[in-house]
Amino acid sequence: MSSISHFIDGTQVPRTSSRTAPVFEPATGAVIAAVDLATAAQVDEAVASASTAFTTWRRSSLSQRSEILFRFRALIDDHREDLAAIVTREHGKVRSDAMGEVARGLENVEFACGIPHLLKGSFSEQASRGIDVHSALQPLGVVAGITPFNFPVMVPLWMLATAIACGNTFVLKPSERDPSASVMLAQLLTEAGLPDGVCNVVHGDAEAVDRILTHPEIAAVSFVGSTPVARHVYREGTNSGKRVQALGGAKNHMVVLPDADIDTAADAAVSAAYGSAGERCMAISVVVAVGAAADPLVDAIAARIPGIVVGAGDDPRSDVGPLITSTHRDSVAAHVANAALEGASLVVDGRNQTFDGSGFFLGLSLVDHVTPDMAIYREEVFGPVLAVVRADSLDDALSLVNENPYGNGVAIFTRDGGSARLFQVEVEAGMVGINVPVPVPVSYYSFGGWKASLFGDTHMYGPEGIHFYTRSKVVTSRWPEPSASQIDLGFPQTR
Repeated sequence: MSSISHFIDGTQVPRTSSRTAPVFEPATGAVIAAVDLATAAQVDEAVASASTAFTTWRRSSLSQRSEILFRFRALIDDHREDLAAIVTREHGKVRSDAMGEVARGLENVEFACGIPHLLKGSFSEQASRGIDVHSALQPLGVVAGITPFNFPVMVPLWMLATAIACGNTFVLKPSERDPSASVMLAQLLTEAGLPDGVCNVVHGDAEAVDRILTHPEIAAVSFVGSTPVARHVYREGTNSGKRVQALGGAKNHMVVLPDADIDTAADAAVSAAYGSAGERCMAISVVVAVGAAADPLVDAIAARIPGIVVGAGDDPRSDVGPLITSTHRDSVAAHVANAALEGASLVVDGRNQTFDGSGFFLGLSLVDHVTPDMAIYREEVFGPVLAVVRADSLDDALSLVNENPYGNGVAIFTRDGGSARLFQVEVEAGMVGINVPVPVPVSYYSFGGWKASLFGDTHMYGPEGIHFYTRSKVVTSRWPEPSASQIDLGFPQTR
């Protein structure tokens, strides 16, 4: 069994931790590695390395940063298959899904390669007589990222590419459930020419997280995970004087109007609900079927489920892989059982599907006649379960979505432009799809929700990522002729 240790100051450190956690292969249930869990002292070591590196990295030229990121981009491209294989083995995703994750992460590196343009400030000549004013964006210092298990390549690249491009140094705490991809990314950055200490990886649990949140030399923290933990990260981080962007959970709705093409909507619902075994913060977990769309839509979704193959991620026949742990699989199954007890209709019960071996597999479930008071609607299930809520009108559907405490992503399927425009204007969510079921923004926009899906005021990556990882400095300058200098005790004039 292999061991996975921290990456600090440009090298993978020998095992020093007295605490470890098992890393499972979800497809078999076997323990394939042990990952070190950092102590507070080991987090301090990574921060010290990053702090030392910041003194020189912050002075690096924009051209140097861009050149390193271009090389990093090329190395990721060369190692797509290797990164995807790690994701499949430790997370369980099927190969196509893992490859897609790597591709979307790569897009964020490509955006960060444009840092010479993205960090351009502004200049005003002759703002007052003989006075010029300009602004500049400067790095914060040492910043940290705490990332979830469900996207072990993409989400770290949301953070570290932008943070490093802006001149910061970075400490990454990935999920201990699938930690190897983050180490490989750090190694590729070193191979690309990134100076030692600019990017460090520490594995760990709550002890490492709490030290990151209170460490006096960490200026900002980015987080993606569940809402309860996001709330904790935001509260503790801001109490320690840090900038925090903490993305929480979701309950993403897909509204289907009666005029929508039912086959298209059914295809979209199946793809968005069950892809990656539902372990996506942007997965569609609720279909809101409006009026006459309900019965044909439910029938169409149910007819497609038997054709979806659940199996090992490295099996080319598989469409959906296992869940991340046996505990999580059992929790998702319990949600399905409880929905039936609360009066919902189990159109397809994934618990009835059996699998060979000890992998963490669960079949796909479709639950109809769900109401907002049921636990399967209120709580984030994060598994291959699609709930159907029926609404009488678009107004009812819109009210349902807006009353939900989450506001991450939402979609509407319709042929009516007026209805779509009304929905996009009135819906209370950070990301909206029109005939697009999973509206994840491209890298040159920004990712983030509203309400209980986001703590903080800045979304992830893209332009808002640049804003989060920099602070603005405004310089007002005058170069008068010596003979023109005189004492002026009045208020500065701009006219």
